[in-house]
Amino acid sequence: MTPGENDLFPIDNALEMILAFDQKGVISYANDAAKKKLEYKDDLCGRHIKDVFPNTFQSTEDGFASEYVFGNEPQNLVAYRRNLTCFPVEAKIVNSTSAVGTYICMANDILEKEFLSREIEQVRQEAQQALKVKSEFVANVTHELRTPVNGILGNVKELLDDVEGMEARTVKSLRLIERCCGDMHKIINNVLDFSKLEAGKFTLEPRRFHFRNMLDYVKAKHISKITEKGLGFFMTVSPQIPEYVIGDELRIGQILDNFLSNALKFTAVGKITLEVLRTARVNDKVELFFMVSDSGIGIDKADKDKLFQSFSQVDASISRKYGGTGLGLNICKQLVELMGGRVEVESEKNKGSTFSFSIWVGISEEDSEALPQQGEVKTTFTTAAMEEEEERFANIRKYGTPENKDNLKKNLSKLILCVEMENWEKAEMFMETIRQLTEEAPQEVKRAVLRLKMAIQKENYDKVTAGYAELNDIL
Repeated sequence: MTPGENDLFPIDNALEMILAFDQKGVISYANDAAKKKLEYKDDLCGRHIKDVFPNTFQSTEDGFASEYVFGNEPQNLVAYRRNLTCFPVEAKIVNSTSAVGTYICMANDILEKEFLSREIEQVRQEAQQALKVKSEFVANVTHELRTPVNGILGNVKELLDDVEGMEARTVKSLRLIERCCGDMHKIINNVLDFSKLEAGKFTLEPRRFHFRNMLDYVKAKHISKITEKGLGFFMTVSPQIPEYVIGDELRIGQILDNFLSNALKFTAVGKITLEVLRTARVNDKVELFFMVSDSGIGIDKADKDKLFQSFSQVDASISRKYGGTGLGLNICKQLVELMGGRVEVESEKNKGSTFSFSIWVGISEEDSEALPQQGEVKTTFTTAAMEEEEERFANIRKYGTPENKDNLKKNLSKLILCVEMENWEKAEMFMETIRQLTEEAPQEVKRAVLRLKMAIQKENYDKVTAGYAELNDIL
């Protein structure tokens, strides 16, 4: 039986090049792929292996010499065509187990692979350069934007320091400009943070800080707006969390600010809660778990994936009605991941949402000694006050209940007060709460609510007062 017989090499149609040569280096078999790639016909058999791999094999009196390590490990070689042009291959050459004194070479043309690798590397370098240019552009633009915004804000604050004698319409316009400048600052900061995170240039600045003081500061920033909207607010912190932790206080506060702002933005009736627990400890690191829950508009399960995408809202009406760039949650997600944690969301349409996230923070040796071990403290984090409020909040949305009537009365009073002061923005906020409180009301009430809402949107004082009187009488 010879190496050229098809019963030994039934591989003429194999995609890779296959050659067989003897101890003298003479090629005794070449499949169709080898003949085609090397541009030979039937005259490839009988040639010396050095004609195909001149850089790897040399002809000697006894046969051939080579530094090639025979075996199953692929190596990169250079194969030469009949016209002496060459191309790279990935080849392995082994001793035949069925034909003594025969070597089998299996090789794949990697010319296209090398070309694509160079193309990919070039694209990668171009992408990195483009990202660098984009980051520098964003940094420069946001810096340049801050200058005129700060100039406008400074002048508006000076004018607002002396409003005596000004017309109410002028004061209202100045307040609006002040608010717009504040919103512009938030957008600039969000875009800059997003750009740094995308470029991989964002760095955390961990330091030792008082954890509960940070939470109190975050609470203080939001509590007035929450209570003004008529919402309840509860915050519980696990006693297993040390007084001091090591982490980026500013960024942890930024994440909480964003989640609490969203909860406030999308909640018209009910409550907002913040819970913080310690869930794990590894050496000098502890995992903190935060949960921000609300009783707001909620999210459909199908829309959850959109929440953390950059420049994305669940739907266009959200952006029109509530505002926002769609960057906040994406930035929060990336910040949480930088701190070794992850973000999750549980929500049901019209029944509220719970955003939770975990982060890892450090603890110093002195704080670690005073820290109770996991499991030592058994605490129920739902306080008695919260339990009492649960039933009340459950009845607020049910039209006709004492809790519902009480909230309607309070929000109507606040609404008409805002109208009298020509604060139409806040009047719209209370109007939305009234709309949600009357979702289960009879059609007569719903029509009155709709008329009042349209009058507020048009800022028509006479129609608002008439609509208020009508709704008040019906209720």
